Amino acid sequence: MQMSFLINERIYLRAVEPEDMDIMYEMENDPSMWDISNFTVPYSHYVLRQYIEGSQCDVFADKQLRLMIVRRVDDQVLGTIDITDFVPLHSRGEVGIALRKSCRGCGYATDALTLLCEYAFNFLSFSQLYSHVAVDNEACVRLFTSCGFVQCGVLRNWVLVEGVYKDVYVFQRLNSRKFVS
Repeated sequence: MQMSFLINERIYLRAVEPEDMDIMYEMENDPSMWDISNFTVPYSHYVLRQYIEGSQCDVFADKQLRLMIVRRVDDQVLGTIDITDFVPLHSRGEVGIALRKSCRGCGYATDALTLLCEYAFNFLSFSQLYSHVAVDNEACVRLFTSCGFVQCGVLRNWVLVEGVYKDVYVFQRLNSRKFVS
């Protein structure tokens, strides 16, 4: 049995700390990242501080969980990974991941998603995780596929990006411990 979650040889995932506000401010206020989220307005330091202070870091209480992706060798924050829209009755949540531009393409997203899945399935006993990925986001499609997610549908004209509606794939990963095929 695995004794520790949320850590591997390259990264670890941890709760949000007050010191993360500047990095979160940078990432949340980058318009190039808004198309992967449902937010279209900038966040103030005040709002982010309230979020950090108000979070119980408990997915069952908050119905969401944000974790910081941190490189072990130098403790640099690389990005965030989230479970949102958690529904306790059905034991499922939506996964979102965002890396700082300078940290993309190095395998950190794969590390983070793998750790999050292990934690959600083996410790929190989730039944499933899912994600919405724009069909033209090839890097994200590869990421979710490589981490055991299966494309199970297409939502037509689901997101509006720069005045154009785009389709998204729905990716889903079931907890193999809970379901027998």
